Amino acid sequence: MDRSYPVKLDLKKVPTPCFVLDESALKRNLAILESVQDRTRCRILLALKGFSMFSVFPLIRQTLHGICASSPHEAMLGREEFGREVHTFAAAYSETDIHKILPISDHIIFNSFNQWHRFKAMAIEYQRNIQPDIRFGIRVNPAHSEVEIPIYDPCAPYSRLGVLSDQFQGQSLDGISGLHFHTLCEKNASALKRTLTVFEEKFQDYIPQMDWINFGGGHHITRNDYDVDLLCDLIINFKEKYNVDVYLEPGEAVALNAGILVASVLDIVKNEMDIAILDTSAATHMPDVLEMPYRPEIFQAGQRAGQQAGQPDEKAYTYRLAGLSCLAGDIIGDYSFDEPLVVGSKLIFCDMAHYSMVKTNTFNGIQLPSIAVYKADTDRFTIIRQFKYEDFKNRLS
Repeated sequence: MDRSYPVKLDLKKVPTPCFVLDESALKRNLAILESVQDRTRCRILLALKGFSMFSVFPLIRQTLHGICASSPHEAMLGREEFGREVHTFAAAYSETDIHKILPISDHIIFNSFNQWHRFKAMAIEYQRNIQPDIRFGIRVNPAHSEVEIPIYDPCAPYSRLGVLSDQFQGQSLDGISGLHFHTLCEKNASALKRTLTVFEEKFQDYIPQMDWINFGGGHHITRNDYDVDLLCDLIINFKEKYNVDVYLEPGEAVALNAGILVASVLDIVKNEMDIAILDTSAATHMPDVLEMPYRPEIFQAGQRAGQQAGQPDEKAYTYRLAGLSCLAGDIIGDYSFDEPLVVGSKLIFCDMAHYSMVKTNTFNGIQLPSIAVYKADTDRFTIIRQFKYEDFKNRLS
């Protein structure tokens, strides 16, 4: 793989565990997204569920049109810190939620007609009397799966997400100006092409009535092999065919390969194999390693500007990398290295800016990783946030 960490960063400056955002990599991603917007006149939103590092929102909002939120708290963060469009969707809203999100959202998307009917009068009254520009939409389920891992497939059988096409029969769309679908996860444009074919077929009676269509997230636009030309063609053709605005809401693509997690070896124990216990944890700092599951790419900090770890027994020294929580299964994986690990050795976990940072937790009271930014053009490393005991305590009662 191509190195996805800032090679020039002096790891001696990095306290561990620590998330480090590579600003140059973030700018690279934003340039690709900006080119898509320029070519298609679509609007790309930042999905806060994937990346919520608000200290860099001033940079991101120069390119992206706004954020999409999945809760009142995310919507509040987007309104306070991003300052452009706020699109809110949740599987269900309470009345308290609606009162919170109406004043801070530009688009509110409902997951069912039951929810829309429950809050329609309140929503329309707010639109008529307070905020004429607010728009309301329905999330649809094309019943077309593109995701192999069931926990991440929004169109899996029995999915709770989105309205099926046959459930539109007999429903009034008065007050609804847009449709939203989301079928992808880490996919190329070919998956979107297949989804659009099904979406148009199943919702052809309703698309022409809309002002906007949200293509959801899961578009891996900034990946090296992503077919940007196909994506742009799909958007342009769709916009011309239906005369609608098109939104995309990637989270991962914004921060893809734009950050690392640096960790240190705390101890090495032996139980039929060498086991390195780190000051990071799959359970608390990288939960997707256990949930998906997946195997992070790792580099060993050393005298040679970082050496990529290999499969077990591929290189001279093999270790099981383990977290420091009390969960027996807090295992990151088995890796081999060119040089032996010792207490104090630093490891670089790649592609950790998205999802890992927002999913951290304080199980066992384990210290949350610090958050930092590295600017390669000035070789400047800045710690943005360090977490303390009070951060753990204040989550509890």
